[in-house]
Amino acid sequence: MKTQMLSAQRPEDIAAAAGLLRNGKLVAIPTETVYGLGANGLDENAVLRIFEAKGRPQDNPLILHISEPKELESICHDIPAQAWLLAEHFWPGPLTMVMPRGPEVSDVTCAGLDTVGVRMPSHPVVQQVIKASGVAFAAPSANRSGKPSTTTAAHVLHDMDGRIEAILDGGPCEVGVESTIVDLTGERPRLLRPGGVTPEELRALLGELDIDRAVLGQISNDAVVRAPGMKYKHYAPSAGVYIISGSSEAAARYIRRRFGPGDAVLCFAEELPLYDGCNPTAYGSENDVRTLSAGLFAALRDLDRPDIRTIYARCPEGGGVAYAVGNRLKKAAAFRVVDAEHEA
Repeated sequence: MKTQMLSAQRPEDIAAAAGLLRNGKLVAIPTETVYGLGANGLDENAVLRIFEAKGRPQDNPLILHISEPKELESICHDIPAQAWLLAEHFWPGPLTMVMPRGPEVSDVTCAGLDTVGVRMPSHPVVQQVIKASGVAFAAPSANRSGKPSTTTAAHVLHDMDGRIEAILDGGPCEVGVESTIVDLTGERPRLLRPGGVTPEELRALLGELDIDRAVLGQISNDAVVRAPGMKYKHYAPSAGVYIISGSSEAAARYIRRRFGPGDAVLCFAEELPLYDGCNPTAYGSENDVRTLSAGLFAALRDLDRPDIRTIYARCPEGGGVAYAVGNRLKKAAAFRVVDAEHEA
């Protein structure tokens, strides 16, 4: 199969992408978070091809993307009032809600669960494709399973060339990390994955929010999960990743004492002078966490090279979007964190 490159600048290419989706084909599409690997979410055979193309375990559920909040009623049942409140405030945008699924949604899409994750993306290109296709489509990140997510069309082509029918190039993604996922099926809302909508924003609106243990640490691959990104190794290059916490100076001392051939440093732009001679890669500014969010996966993909065996990474601290960036880096590192302030 030859993967076709389409341009979001051409209306005829938008129409072509929509037609491919209607006919059970796979198309990578830009969203505000990352590029998604789209297929008709109600077509079981098309959804199965997503798992095949990504090499994704079939017990890892997918998210359905819609163009209007009212479309929830055709996908979910027993929709709680909290869902409409969240949709009013955060849709379109990087928020996924997990709710009881309707009978039209394929078991394959939901990994056999009785729930489904749904979001309404804000990127104008994906909105046009959804409306033109007339289908709600499943769209996990358009990378090989376990690897860093794709934030440009070139990233997608690297991972998916020959595996999917088309890539719709809409430029780089703005947010850079996948959507926030909140589970609304329990007694209290539960954060399953942090993202562009922050825990603070959710608590301000909902009044309460539990944090799932999968956000805080590695969970068993045998665990049953309601959303993607909760188990298995995610977002990682081939090299081993270690997060080095502490002050900039303490982290640099720790890394420099251990740095050798085959090692790399992933740091904040402000820290580049501390790693002179270590060929460091900056993924954004510590003072502007949105740049870290937008630059993380591109930097991890740049460091996914056979000559690199270990990556020492600096991770933002605190809440807001920093919490989401920290979650992705910790997942990439399998939650291996070293406190440089207390290590010789």
